[in-house]
Amino acid sequence: MHIELLSVYFMVHALFWVLGFIVLFRIPFCRGSVPRSPPRPPISIIIPARNEEGVLPNLLRSLQGQLMPQDEVIVVNDHSEDGTGAVAERSGVKVLASLPAPAGWLGKSWACYQGARAASGEVLVFLDADTTLDRDGLQRIVDAYLARGGVLSVQPYHRTVRPYEELSAFFNLVMMAATGAFTVLGDRIKPMGLFGPAVVMSRQDYVNSGGHEIVKGEVLEDVALGSALRKKGLAVHCLAGRGTISFRMYPHGLRDLINGWSKGFALGAARTPPLLLVMIVVWIAGGIAAAGGTVDALAAGQNTEAALWGGMYALYAAQVYWMLRRIGNFRVWTALLYPVPLFFFIAVFAYSYVRIFVSRSVRWKGRRIDLRYRADR
Repeated sequence: MHIELLSVYFMVHALFWVLGFIVLFRIPFCRGSVPRSPPRPPISIIIPARNEEGVLPNLLRSLQGQLMPQDEVIVVNDHSEDGTGAVAERSGVKVLASLPAPAGWLGKSWACYQGARAASGEVLVFLDADTTLDRDGLQRIVDAYLARGGVLSVQPYHRTVRPYEELSAFFNLVMMAATGAFTVLGDRIKPMGLFGPAVVMSRQDYVNSGGHEIVKGEVLEDVALGSALRKKGLAVHCLAGRGTISFRMYPHGLRDLINGWSKGFALGAARTPPLLLVMIVVWIAGGIAAAGGTVDALAAGQNTEAALWGGMYALYAAQVYWMLRRIGNFRVWTALLYPVPLFFFIAVFAYSYVRIFVSRSVRWKGRRIDLRYRADR
């Protein structure tokens, strides 16, 4: 390829690379807790749990020593088929056995709604059962909420253990970028949704807004809830959970990971603002081009082209690592070999699209969810 034309290609793809910094740049965390007078208001921690026998004890142990006498923990046992209920009861927390979901409700929203109705605290903290709080993590989250008001959500720090879990890398990056909460414009762009694993709001706001009832039939209840609450005038805030709250996603194998990410990812993409979605897609396309151009140039023995494309590949790898290290303990080799998790992301996204918009059904935690009346909303 002529050197001038190659230079133009390189500059164009350099602009694609810059888009990554535009869509995912500023990622704020929950800051350290500050002594307050009077003490914080009473809180109710609501944990919807279905088949969480293996992970729920970790969350309950992490709460020990972080609660005040006026606080309460409510575990809503969502028709679990394992020992989730027994685990919760042994811990001494309040346990609710979920009633059958009324017509039009999906499981998690219904469980959260029942827990909220039974809560007595002034502040509601919804936590997924697979999360774990760091030391003083609860205070950090509550302080962050009290400083901002409205509704706060925190995306847990992603702990990976086995090599296949590194394949979640681009799902994390795209999910966080798609909220619009972490662009270079910071708070000037309002988040498009919430992070479901950790959500905080006042009980009064929950009751006045309708809470999970307004998103009772949504597969991605967190995205839908954030959007609905914004329309009702509540400010929505999104933070990252490093140093505050963490989780290990899909620890039961590759199939678990594929089913988990595919159950709603394409639906989430369909609800991403068009301009933001285009920017993310172009950034991804630039990463693919950098990898492909490097391989082609090396195979053809074209040293100049290989140096230019290789430099672009290195820029993408460095950028991906810089992004990942703030949201999880992803290894450096995941960034160096970023085409592997990137192509995996594309394949699972395609599978998600087929499940949601063609088959119109997904299965999760032993339940089949019919999307014929949900996928296009």
